[in-house]
Amino acid sequence: MKLLVTGGAGYVGSVVAAQLLEAGYEVTVLDNLSTGHRDAVPAGADFVAADLADSATVVTADFDGVLHFAAKSLVGESQQRPELYWRNNVCGSLALLDAMRKAAVRRIVFSSTAATYGEPESVPIDETASTAPTNTYGHSKLAVDRMLGGEALAHGLGAVSLRYFNVAGAHHGFGERHAVETHLIPIALQVATGERDKLVVHGEDWPTPDGTCVRDYIHVADLARAHLLALDACQPWSHRIYNLGNGAGFSVHEVVEAARRVTGHPIPVEVGPRRPGDPAVLVASSERIRAELEWEPAHPEIDVMVADAWQFTRSRT
Repeated sequence: MKLLVTGGAGYVGSVVAAQLLEAGYEVTVLDNLSTGHRDAVPAGADFVAADLADSATVVTADFDGVLHFAAKSLVGESQQRPELYWRNNVCGSLALLDAMRKAAVRRIVFSSTAATYGEPESVPIDETASTAPTNTYGHSKLAVDRMLGGEALAHGLGAVSLRYFNVAGAHHGFGERHAVETHLIPIALQVATGERDKLVVHGEDWPTPDGTCVRDYIHVADLARAHLLALDACQPWSHRIYNLGNGAGFSVHEVVEAARRVTGHPIPVEVGPRRPGDPAVLVASSERIRAELEWEPAHPEIDVMVADAWQFTRSRT
């Protein structure tokens, strides 16, 4: 079976591509390398350097399905330069769907996000929660979710959107590395390697047990495995949505303590003001995907996620 992985030179896309190859699939990675890395494309995968806008030149009837990760994903940037997110995430995805329709490729798994929900009305968040994104990034991903629903109803596409929360860890030698790092675990590890002097905690007065924000973390290997299950679950004329998370949250302080245990570094912390728009708690309910696709996280421990990320970080320093 031949599959196209868009954004397969990025963090999650590279791990999924590696798992697909390990499972015996033939894989082609499409990535413009604007945020991805050529050396993150797994050995054994074909590589096409192209934009999503050029999907028509890449997608052919030879493909049996698409796993779609290519997107811009910086929340702050999406507010400062929203046009980039509409053009890349929405227009690019539409170009991909047009190419798939023309080539009669009728299965897609989409990398969506919990940012589609915005401020949660209740926790844990399940798939029936209202969608009210608070930033352009979330709006762009929700727009693609809705495109997939329309494509399924009108043209028989089989689609699955996976909405996930905070991804962590490393797998198959592939891990998280961004030119602009905004995620807690990589920032903590940058302090441990000396790239940063300290870690800034955005508020210590939240209504949580230790006063810091609580987030749901999922190991990238568990996340990748869910994509393979979702691919098998794609059914014509159907668009399914699944949340992915551990169902339990870790506070900022708990994550920092895990990083201290793993690295042996004190990781100095400075408490700063809250960031506007940050919810106190974001935790997923993954009961639907557990029940329907029999998915279970194999690595729910925060220390394991941090340790795998740390091993990857040290391998590159």
